[in-house]
Amino acid sequence: MASRHQARGTALQALYQWDFKDKPSGVLPAIVEQVLLEFTPKAEKTDKPFVENIVHGVVEHLDEIDGLIEQYAKNYPIESITLVDRNILRIGVYEMLYSDEIPAKVAINEAIEVAKAYSGREAAKFVNGVLGALYKDKQLDS
Repeated sequence: MASRHQARGTALQALYQWDFKDKPSGVLPAIVEQVLLEFTPKAEKTDKPFVENIVHGVVEHLDEIDGLIEQYAKNYPIESITLVDRNILRIGVYEMLYSDEIPAKVAINEAIEVAKAYSGREAAKFVNGVLGALYKDKQLDS
């Protein structure tokens, strides 16, 4: 892939479909493959492992990630957050807490940029607020 930013967009599309279909774990690999084939140019398939790592990592840690989102998105139960924004937050939290190769500040910035591209400025502010509060509370990158 030309960039990890694009890979995050691809992971978002896969997680969106998976979430929209009520999280069927058995079809997750097929969803990832379909999204990669449909939305990723052939020349950019080299970051497939990065996309798969994000998607499978989010699913593996889903309960903890969703609990943290609800904790830091006060007054917003996880099911009330739009599918797009919810999965952007999931990717951001996953990268902040479980990815050794992505600094937390980079994960926050990438989540904000993905939110701007796929949801809008208000969503980007929401994502920034939730992930920023988590970052501050957990004292990440210290």
